Amino acid sequence: MSHAIYMGLGHQRTTRCQGYRMGCLPAHGRIDCTSCYRGENVLFGRSRRESQDWRITANPLAWGNPNARIIILGFSKGPTQAESFARTPHDQIAYKGSRPNVGRILAHVGLVKKGTRESQAAAVDSMIADKNGLFHFGSLIRCSVERYDRGEREWKGSGGGMLDRFVATPFGSEVARNCASRFLVNLPRATKLVVMFGMGSHQNYVRETRTLLSAVRGKTMREINAVAYEDDLITVVHVEHFASQGDLIPQWLGEGKYRDHPRSQFGRLARASVNRAIDRFA
Repeated sequence: MSHAIYMGLGHQRTTRCQGYRMGCLPAHGRIDCTSCYRGENVLFGRSRRESQDWRITANPLAWGNPNARIIILGFSKGPTQAESFARTPHDQIAYKGSRPNVGRILAHVGLVKKGTRESQAAAVDSMIADKNGLFHFGSLIRCSVERYDRGEREWKGSGGGMLDRFVATPFGSEVARNCASRFLVNLPRATKLVVMFGMGSHQNYVRETRTLLSAVRGKTMREINAVAYEDDLITVVHVEHFASQGDLIPQWLGEGKYRDHPRSQFGRLARASVNRAIDRFA
């Protein structure tokens, strides 16, 4: 049914919210949010808050339609995106350097028309820039998250276990709860599907995020399968992370020699869960 998902959504438009208010997602651009900075005078891209080996930087951003039917979320902006503010147009920041993989993954679950890597990446370009389309793009943690690597004595914004390890700490739990409370509770009535990049080690990120959303939304997110859950209003589906290394993406996609790889089952479950959510649009 993946082709039906694309064909069923591709020519519809949603009504744009007029500014940011309850029931709207943040508008395309920089977000005015200081929830995690305890009343400080916050400077975009400069203000930080640290706790032990973790820190966040105040640079929340959004792309796409604030009244979207579908929300696409990373975990937080990685170093490539976070370093782009001063010299890169806003529409080019999201998933910078990784849009071909974003296209491959979204095509696999039926949200981008299948084609060449170039055509799929171009579709992602258009979706991110479209302020009146079907999609909203952002991250679960709207500010950049970094972990201090004591071995290399430097801050890193990516790496294995970042997603589930941060959310599992008291600091990370506080930040995630603030973000989710503001941006994933009072959603537009149009919003039916949230797609999250990343599953975590042994689906730890799936479980942590499901627990978080159940708490902030005040209702149990019912498990659909190993990568998806829902309540009465939205379905949340976790897909492979666009920056996954090695053969993880082709394994999840079930490409070539990985057609029957155990990891490909997660890709099939994600596609089936997206199908389930799209049925709510009818």
